[in-house]
Amino acid sequence: MASFLFTLVFFVLALAVLIAFHEFGHFWVARKLGVKVIRFSIGFGKPLWTHQANPSATEYVVAAVPLGGYVKMIDEREGDVATEDLPFAFNRQSLPIRTAIVLAGPLFNLLLAVLIFWILLVSGESGVRPILGEVEPQTFAAQAGFESGDELLAVSGQSTPTWSLAMSSIFSLAMDLEPIIVKVRSENDIEQDRTLIVPEAAAMDPKTLRTAMGFELWEPKLDPVIKKVNEHSPAEKAGLQSGDIVLKANGETVSDWGQWVKIIRGNPQKHIVTVVDRDGVQLSLTLTPAVVQSEGGEIGQIGASVQVSQELIDEMTVEYRLAALPAVVAASKKVYDFSILTIKMMGRMLIGKASIENLSGPISIAKYAGESAAMGLSYFLKFLAIVSISLGVLNLMPIPVLDGGHLFFFLIEAIKGSPVSEQSQLIGQQVGMVLLISLMGLAFFLDIERLFI
Repeated sequence: MASFLFTLVFFVLALAVLIAFHEFGHFWVARKLGVKVIRFSIGFGKPLWTHQANPSATEYVVAAVPLGGYVKMIDEREGDVATEDLPFAFNRQSLPIRTAIVLAGPLFNLLLAVLIFWILLVSGESGVRPILGEVEPQTFAAQAGFESGDELLAVSGQSTPTWSLAMSSIFSLAMDLEPIIVKVRSENDIEQDRTLIVPEAAAMDPKTLRTAMGFELWEPKLDPVIKKVNEHSPAEKAGLQSGDIVLKANGETVSDWGQWVKIIRGNPQKHIVTVVDRDGVQLSLTLTPAVVQSEGGEIGQIGASVQVSQELIDEMTVEYRLAALPAVVAASKKVYDFSILTIKMMGRMLIGKASIENLSGPISIAKYAGESAAMGLSYFLKFLAIVSISLGVLNLMPIPVLDGGHLFFFLIEAIKGSPVSEQSQLIGQQVGMVLLISLMGLAFFLDIERLFI
């Protein structure tokens, strides 16, 4: 229950921030360009909080259903407008002004992503050096000649000082179906380029792509010594304590932490008779790993961490940060790259060249919100940035009801020299609503399927 509430809180928080920025874009530009705004609402349905300085001022609303928001402007198409307010009506503005107001929402989502990435780049973050572990045969990494111990220095010319930067660069470029040039430093301290080629069929399916790639982070052989046991975890229930040395599991001698992890992951909800050394005394305990979902299916987890020397932590940790101006360029490039990737993925799904498994509905987004928040502030901010980019790009699609649909009507108006008829717009909005509901229904169905498969 606590986990559900945690996820729900951060899901609502993420939605509130993203919607507020989007609608503030419309609101701010409309006000700056002389259009009167009647209401600024975060959420739909029954108002939970309202504020209005005076009867002619904008009414600010927080409503009960946090799955959207809107900015209501004076518009003759939506009701009677007082004579003195006619010059401030949206429908009476020039085409460039109307275009700027509609375009502002998606652009503010993209600007929010730039701001978040800029903050993260300037403040800096710690990461793990991108050193490869064992490379499985027949994977794309093996075919490209990658070897255990290779440190990934750059991907297509972009420096990759951390594992997360290297992997995000490689997997985003994999969607381009072009050869990916990765600069590596081998264990022999020799720098060379390796060319990674991802077949189109593999790029279509995100579920299998990561496994097919074959990139795994190098893990040192660590002694099987317990550092921390999480509260209320299977490890605590079994009696494991900090400082315990794992000796055997179901009769098998445990020589290192990696072997112990494999045993745990491979036995979800199965009893594991475990022998540990505690202050020189051997004890026999029975562990029952909990079941958790991973990309490869169900695995076991007990809620215990390994003891790692500070020297090894210092050797593998990298601090990555940029100065203010270079960070603006880097943040803008990140947003541009993610935007292009999103557009390409949408296009491929439309023509059947990418799996619909790439779609995420509200359940998946809520799950990612909770998981990223649990990992720390920087992870939650990255999640916000990526979803903000997706929201901005999605709203630019030429579907009536979305901002992109309005922009499409404006384009037709610019070409023909007169506005699209209200009847045509109404039909377009009805078609757009059906498309949008169908898309949301499909995403929701995939969410439900992920929960049970």
